[in-house]
Amino acid sequence: MSTRNAVWSRQRLALVLGIGAVVAITMIAGLGIALVQAFTAIKDVPEIPAQANSAVIDRRDQIAAEPMATVPQDAGFTPDPALTPAALIEIPVTLNGRGPTGVPTGFPQTPEGAVAQLAAIEQTVLESMSLPVTHEVHGAWTLPGAPSYDEWEMTANVQAFLRSGHQGGQSKDSTTVVTATPAMAMVKGTDGPDWVVACVLLDIQVSIRTEARMGYGHCSRMQWAEARWQIAPGVAPAKAPSAWPGSVAAVDAGWLTWQEVGS
Repeated sequence: MSTRNAVWSRQRLALVLGIGAVVAITMIAGLGIALVQAFTAIKDVPEIPAQANSAVIDRRDQIAAEPMATVPQDAGFTPDPALTPAALIEIPVTLNGRGPTGVPTGFPQTPEGAVAQLAAIEQTVLESMSLPVTHEVHGAWTLPGAPSYDEWEMTANVQAFLRSGHQGGQSKDSTTVVTATPAMAMVKGTDGPDWVVACVLLDIQVSIRTEARMGYGHCSRMQWAEARWQIAPGVAPAKAPSAWPGSVAAVDAGWLTWQEVGS
């Protein structure tokens, strides 16, 4: 099943958000980017460079494919505060400013650094909601063998937003505002000092004539190369649970509270 067919229907969004007006439903339908829960098909693993060790590939594929917690379908839209906050995960701030395509960079070679870099990539793409920007970011921040531009979940998200939100072109309208703020995160797994499956839960807020809000979880293989974290080769990891940040569902799913450290 392709990601194009995995976006929530307008009827489903109407039910979740309690919006009855057809115009309002149309304008916020792009929020389905965060809930591509029908995307369950496992694709073939992309070609891996011949020099890579097969045992390493198998181990990394196993880490990436390990199923994650499941949450209710409405969890991303449901602010159900947890009585006990999730533990903290300390995320480093960037020290080097902007890198290729304007994405913040300079994060350390640690699992938390990989999480921070993934979040910076996601923020740049989702807040721009532009296919040209997405293409540039993908080209600058993926390694050979990583999901292609057409296969990348972020590409499908932007395309779905533009289509369902009736944005009219390859980029969001000037009156549309999207913010994607990291709220929670987790390190799903590591394999040595240069490979991580990093996961980020974003607090996404969209204003398209009306306002709506949701939680969106995403994971990616990350690899240290050329003195920075980049999206690593291999099939995309198992789908991350999308839940309202700080909610019972988010805590139960294993998300940790995002806390930036450093200066």
